[in-house]
Formats: sequence, structure tokens, C-alpha cells
Amino acid sequence: MILLASTMNAPEAIDRFPELESAKCRHVVTLTSFYPSESDDASGCFVSEPLPWLAQQGIVNSVIAVQPFYRGRSQRSRGAPPADWFHYLSMPGGVGLSSAGAFVFARIVGHIRKLHRERPISLIHAHAPLPCGHAAMLLSRELGIPFVVSVHGLDAFSTKQVSGRAGQWCRNISQRVFLSAKRVICVSERARENVLEGTEPGCRTSVVYNGVDPRLFAPPHQESADNGVIVSVGNLIPSKGHALLLRSIAELSTKYPGLTCEIIGDGAERERLAALAAELDITQRVNFCGRLCRSEVAEALQRCTVFALPSRYEGLGCVYLEAMSTGKPAIACRGQGIAEIIRHGNNGWLVGADNLEELTAGLAAFVGDECLRRKVGGAARRTVLDALTLSHQAARLCRVYEECMG
Repeated sequence: MILLASTMNAPEAIDRFPELESAKCRHVVTLTSFYPSESDDASGCFVSEPLPWLAQQGIVNSVIAVQPFYRGRSQRSRGAPPADWFHYLSMPGGVGLSSAGAFVFARIVGHIRKLHRERPISLIHAHAPLPCGHAAMLLSRELGIPFVVSVHGLDAFSTKQVSGRAGQWCRNISQRVFLSAKRVICVSERARENVLEGTEPGCRTSVVYNGVDPRLFAPPHQESADNGVIVSVGNLIPSKGHALLLRSIAELSTKYPGLTCEIIGDGAERERLAALAAELDITQRVNFCGRLCRSEVAEALQRCTVFALPSRYEGLGCVYLEAMSTGKPAIACRGQGIAEIIRHGNNGWLVGADNLEELTAGLAAFVGDECLRRKVGGAARRTVLDALTLSHQAARLCRVYEECMG
């Protein structure tokens, strides 16, 4: 099989790999508003990381990353396949999201025409209905290129982000995008349910779970002395459940005097969470690490005792899979997309959303029982290797592409 180390443009790929022409590789455009950058290599990693594996499946990929004009110029992460970055005009507030797709279309249509002339584009893969799905729908109408759209979270219609009349505009546009797409690719059955609940019959959906690089997120070569380290990774927003986690740490502090917690991520809740840690008298136990690069996140997961993210609003949650891939038990909430992967007590642990008692009991079970940690962590790693690697994800995406390209 042919491995393209980057998502170079199609003519360059054919020049350097003439066998691609005979192999009749397909040219796919990935259109995304989140993609790894030099300042944040985790942003959109779930978009970039499957691309080299898709190349092995015969997909020549051109990546277009878009941002509103008021954001600074981004430089891609050196570890991610190259992308063409475009800034587009955007109106402020919720109105900006509902209209952004049209501005993205106007900004990139000339570039897409050029790519299409150089090597015909078989498919456009847009990530999220707004703005990229809307832009892909307009490109499809203009150029006759089929498109698919991925839904990565539970806010499939952007009505959690945007309220009022602008939120209704977002819903209406998203519904049109979903019905026009050759396929709506959802990261979980839970995400698919949300899409189908808000669209008319005829919306075509597929579930493709995200994958993990099991080489980066591998078990540690040597187990470190376990002093009870809980790691949590996620944006610091209320729905992620970090406040609940801090309260649980406080509950356990007397029984486990060496217990510590590392919270990786940043966001608007950071000051409030730091104040809560002080109020609970656990400031010395909690380290707010900020954003870390991918390799640093992998190292943190490798050295932790247990991973916990009691999020009550997750389409899937790649961080759970990454923790599982390192052979560590992961604690998540029932009713979220990850509950389709985690079997309680077997390869992970599920608790009720906002349930302090269940979260505290789950943490205590793993901190206090090395045999349970090893048993559940080993099963978690096997779960990933059996069906949830980047290779698995790429193969499933390729099947969807082939069905949609005809």
C-alpha cells in the first residue's frame, strides 16, 4: 500500500507517486474550521490524524482550514499534514455563525475550482454543519461535487451555542445541510440520534467512531511508583464536570493523603475552579496544567492512576479513548457517546452525570485496588487495539467515501 506522509496537492502527489494514477486514487477535499496549529496541536487532531491512514487506502487529500478574519494567522503544527489556511469575513455574535458558511464559500470557491481542474475532486468532507457543511453544500451545488459532513458533538444544530432567532437560523441551515449531504458521519450512535431527531426522514447517516494512535498513546514502558494521580483532560467549561471532580478529590483527601489531580486544558472556568479548589482546601493537591501538546498529554496519561472526565455533554470524547489506549481505567458518564464503548467494570467505569457519590466511589475503587486497575486498564487497551485505532477509523471512512462517490 502507498503511504503519503502529507496531504500534498493532487498533481504533486501524482508527480511523486506515479503509481497513484494507475491505482485510481480518489481526491477528497477536507474542509474544516478546526485543525492543529503551532500554538495548539490538539485542536482538530481528530481531523488530521486519520489522514495518513486514508492515504494508505488510496485517498489523496487536500485540506482547507478556515478561520474568521479576526483570528490571527495560524501556522500548522509540524506534526500535522499540510493545509491551506483561509480567513473569511464573519459577522459578530450568533448571526455570524448562521451566515459564516456563505462567506466561507465565497472565500474558497476559486481555490476549489483550481484544485478541481488540476485533479477532479471526488468528494468534499466537511467537518461540522456550520460553517463548513454549509459551505460544502454551496460548493456541491456550484460544482456538482458530492459532499459528506461530520458531526463531532451533540450540538448538531448549534442551538446550544446560539440562542434566539439566530439559533433558529442555525437550526434551519443545519437541517438543509444534513438533508443535502450524501452522508452525515456521526462519531457515535448518541450523536446520530441527535441528528435524526432534528431532521426530516431521508437524512442518511453513518457512525464512524474516532480512532487513536496506539503508538503515541501506549502503555508506559515501566510503571512508576503509584501515589494516586488522577488526570483529567478537557476544555474548562461547566459541562465537562471539573467542579464535580474537585469535590470528589476533597471527599477522598482524608483517606488518601497522597492523592493529587492534574487538570489539562484551559477555558473560562479556570478562575472559578481554582477558587473552588481553595474553598475545598485542596489547592496543594490540584495542578491546573493549561493546554499541553499531544505528546505531553500522552505522558500524563501514562503516569496517571486513573483518568476521569465526568462530562455530561459528549458526542464521544477522544480523550477517553486515548486514556484507554495507554492501558489506564477511564471514568465517564452514562448517557454519553463513550458509553457505547465503555462496559462498566470491564474496560472502564460509568457514573451518573453530576453524581458525586458515584464518582467518588469509582475513583476510590481504582486508587485503592491495583489489581482492578490492571484488569480494567488491560481490557481498555485491548478494546482500542481491536476496533478503535486510526487504521480502523480510516477504513470505515473509506467505505463511506466509496459509497458516496458512486
